[in-house]
Amino acid sequence: MRKVLSSVVAVMLTGTSGYAADMYEPQVIEAPVQETVVQTGGWYLRGDAGWSYNKLRGAHYFQGSNKVDKDFDFTRLRSGFVIGGGVGYQINDHLRTDVTLDYMFKSNFRGGTTGWCGATVCNSSDRSSLSALTLLANAYVDIGHYGAFTPYVGAGIGGSYVRWNKLNNTICNDPGNPGCNTTEHDGKKSWRFTYALMAGTAIDLTCNLKADVGYRFRHVTKGDMFGYKLNGGPGYDKGYYSHEARAGLRYSFSGCETATYIPPADIPVYK
Repeated sequence: MRKVLSSVVAVMLTGTSGYAADMYEPQVIEAPVQETVVQTGGWYLRGDAGWSYNKLRGAHYFQGSNKVDKDFDFTRLRSGFVIGGGVGYQINDHLRTDVTLDYMFKSNFRGGTTGWCGATVCNSSDRSSLSALTLLANAYVDIGHYGAFTPYVGAGIGGSYVRWNKLNNTICNDPGNPGCNTTEHDGKKSWRFTYALMAGTAIDLTCNLKADVGYRFRHVTKGDMFGYKLNGGPGYDKGYYSHEARAGLRYSFSGCETATYIPPADIPVYK
């Protein structure tokens, strides 16, 4: 009887061990995983508008049939409205480039000169205006992403096509010509070397669309201003600076989040 009981216990223990081994045998199942990836590179379009505070660096002209080169007594170039657009490429999270074309609408010019009317000193009042078309190649560094905001700095180089309108030179104290007399000089136009420095921030509106708010400093170099007429001229400006407050939109063709398939991980399951 003792031998029979021993045999039964041994059989039971053997079955329990087999069941335990079967219970802890791992079985691998595959679970598909998706991960959201944001594409940062790609082409974009931009449009901008702003207000330009302009500072003329001065102007000079030839007086008395090109014999004497004289500076204007004073010059003042008014502010102007700026609008533009461009196309660019986001190289990576921190570097992008674009090409922009901007137009500055008419900015009024006021100036004054002093000369001789025979043996008498005469003072003139000068009026004109300029407009400018600027083409720049730009590069930017996006400093970092802070929520919806991405501050940046940048620089650009290119040229501006500056067009001066006719200059009206008015003299009112010439004893040989009573009253106020106006001489009209033809305005000049020319391409000028231009560079710019920028700073601002982009603001995420949607995955494709960003608002861009910033500041741009622009330096347009010297060039022709007006032509010769009645023993006066030609005249030249010494270039001007622009301090621009700008706002615009940038539309990216590859800025949305996409779901990317990731190979499944091995997940052990015990039974």
